[in-house]
Amino acid sequence: MDVLRRELTLFFIAMGFFTRIPMPAWVKVDGDNLNKASRYFGLVGILVGAISALVYELSLTVLPTSISIILAMIASVAVTGAFHEDGLADTADGFGGGWAVADKLKIMKDSRIGTYGAVTLLLSMILKYMLLLELALYDPELVIVALILGHCLSRVLAASIIFTDTYVSDAYASATSVSEGVSDSAGESKEKGSKSKPLAESQTSNELAILLLTGVLALWLSGLGSAILIVVSLFLVRWLLVIVFRRQIGGYTGDTLGAAQQVSELVFYMLLLASLA
Repeated sequence: MDVLRRELTLFFIAMGFFTRIPMPAWVKVDGDNLNKASRYFGLVGILVGAISALVYELSLTVLPTSISIILAMIASVAVTGAFHEDGLADTADGFGGGWAVADKLKIMKDSRIGTYGAVTLLLSMILKYMLLLELALYDPELVIVALILGHCLSRVLAASIIFTDTYVSDAYASATSVSEGVSDSAGESKEKGSKSKPLAESQTSNELAILLLTGVLALWLSGLGSAILIVVSLFLVRWLLVIVFRRQIGGYTGDTLGAAQQVSELVFYMLLLASLA
């Protein structure tokens, strides 16, 4: 029972970290448990995808496919509190508006959104909608599989970066000389006020194994014939993202993990659509 309670605790921490779903009162969160909870990030992705897919399926009974897809997207954003979308926008602002690493990190911590972030977020949401709509043209039920797998595999990919790369902390920024005013992508100075996000900063081989197993089982149970192509392609996407993150800031932050999730989710939908052509 102690083992079951411990694993449930880690799952609920992962759920509370990634979603707006409240954790049970008895769950205690600390840095060590948050690191261990990364093993269940993929499972939480299945939960988020299932909620989104359920909204889509129910809406489809009374509404057109296009509207059902939008409602499904709204559901996923509402459940997660736009956690990953925020990371994508912050990453785009930081990488696009900063020159030095410390400048990029400072921009990414700002609670406001800049031009790079707004444009990237808008285009990514449009692309996600169009990809899901195209999948629905082949088979409306295929969207259900896409949503569940897309949310799962993208979180597995993003969380696996914790195992191989270095967490870039605020200490890096404070140890690096930073200009008095940091310009954002719109050319305006960003203030010192920033947001703080908890984050898993380390991952053992045990956490990684469980994380990867979740993605493999989800893909295997889906019965997709293009599973090998999807795995290889997502591995390549991960490799490219890691290269970009290392060159830009020397590692990862919570924002870049959010960006990795959003990018890999879009790539998964593209791969699924390409396999049908």
